[in-house]
Amino acid sequence: MGMIFYGGAAEPISVEDRALAHLKVVIATKLRRNESFTLSWRHPEGQRPGRSTIWLHPSIPLRFVFDEPEPPALSAEWITAMANSANTSGGINLVAEDTRPSEM
Repeated sequence: MGMIFYGGAAEPISVEDRALAHLKVVIATKLRRNESFTLSWRHPEGQRPGRSTIWLHPSIPLRFVFDEPEPPALSAEWITAMANSANTSGGINLVAEDTRPSEM
């Protein structure tokens, strides 16, 4: 399980490593373009039920931490789906991968 440390939040955001690797590509691309957007997710089992949303902005410190030392193969389809959602008013909605990975 990887983590996102965002701004001055007391608690990191836990995200499965494979999903985090894909998310990192999309977030880095958007922030490199100086674009702001939201990221939403459902709380995982073991946490209080519900969902959360954060506003991602290039000026707010951000760090990705992965459990696995080697990066996974990336799915171009999953990255494209996340990038397309990042360009909507609803922002990125972190959902499970529904396509097979293809080397990128």
